[in-house]
Amino acid sequence: MNSLSDRINNLSTSQTLAMAALARELKAQGKDIISLSLGEPDFNTPDFIKDAAKKAIDENYSTYSPVDGYAELKEAICRKFKRDNNLDYKPANIVVSTGAKQSLYNIAQVMLNEGDEVILPAPYWVSYYEIIKMSGGIPVEVPTSVESDFKITAEQLEKAITPKTKMIWYSSPCNPSGSVYSREEFTAIAKVLEKYPNIYVVADEIYEHINFSGTFCSIASVPGMFEKTITVNGVAKAFAMTGWRIGYIGAPEFIAKACTKMQGQVTSGANSIAQRATIAAVDADPKVLNYMVEAFHKRRDLVVGLIKEIPGLKINVPEGAFYVFPDVSSFFGKTLRGTLIKDATDFSMYLLAEANVATVTGDAFGNPDCIRFSYATSEEQLIEALRRIKEVLA
Repeated sequence: MNSLSDRINNLSTSQTLAMAALARELKAQGKDIISLSLGEPDFNTPDFIKDAAKKAIDENYSTYSPVDGYAELKEAICRKFKRDNNLDYKPANIVVSTGAKQSLYNIAQVMLNEGDEVILPAPYWVSYYEIIKMSGGIPVEVPTSVESDFKITAEQLEKAITPKTKMIWYSSPCNPSGSVYSREEFTAIAKVLEKYPNIYVVADEIYEHINFSGTFCSIASVPGMFEKTITVNGVAKAFAMTGWRIGYIGAPEFIAKACTKMQGQVTSGANSIAQRATIAAVDADPKVLNYMVEAFHKRRDLVVGLIKEIPGLKINVPEGAFYVFPDVSSFFGKTLRGTLIKDATDFSMYLLAEANVATVTGDAFGNPDCIRFSYATSEEQLIEALRRIKEVLA
């Protein structure tokens, strides 16, 4: 008899984490697995951030932190929003959480009622769907394709809106596609949303600094959007601080207060030492990250070039993050080395079995024609992984 709640029984496992676990298991069995499944920078946290953490330990920052974050950190986040995004948030608009994932969970919990619809431009980050569902919301997928650079148009958005639409969630740069929305594209979307004052936007900007397009636009900076946007960010990706677990939001004050209330009952304040280190991170000039961004840019070019040499894979040129999201649908219905490939999940499992390369099926991101590769690993590993893939698809 299953005594677990319907809530947990209806929840899907994160497919990125599941694939990473499977890759680790196979490695432990002695298989030479190259894992391109996890979205984690392969750099170390910069020394100046580690020094700030050591200083915080020596200064005895070892007691509970305020639920919504240290005042000094919230002020630093406000300076960051002004400097990088031209957004005028006050400390009362900021809530610091245990990673941007908790920020997203808080938002869903405080904003969604049973049956509220949330528009998800697909592909979307794997956890949006389940977080929305778990909070009583109904995810409404709006499909895109490699031809449209995986971005939705204002017209597509308008068509997806119903009287039940409460929110839109997206990431730019996007995980999994690497696509970056321009100010012009956001302005067109904002024009549509002008007609719907009760629809809120969740703008996930965690990959903001890993961006090769030369420009970055926060939708909250588009006229008319500030009051209806919740901007989500954190230090995991750009500062190589995935394990430090610090994310934050900038939001209208009533939403920030509600998120603080929710967090007060669930986790309380985020890790005290990590918060002090984050002050150093967000106060730093983003130029300190250039060496990482340049390395990712170089790998992007390398991977796109190698994928273009593999017949049957279709790819766009992603402008940010550290993923490529090739369309693999030309292999569906084909038999490769005795394996029938029905869909992207079969394709991803085939690459793991035959090439010893771990990727993630596009199904997890709402796009069943694609698979996601992370290129957050060394150039040698990327060259070898794509050599193996090319060989098993020949």
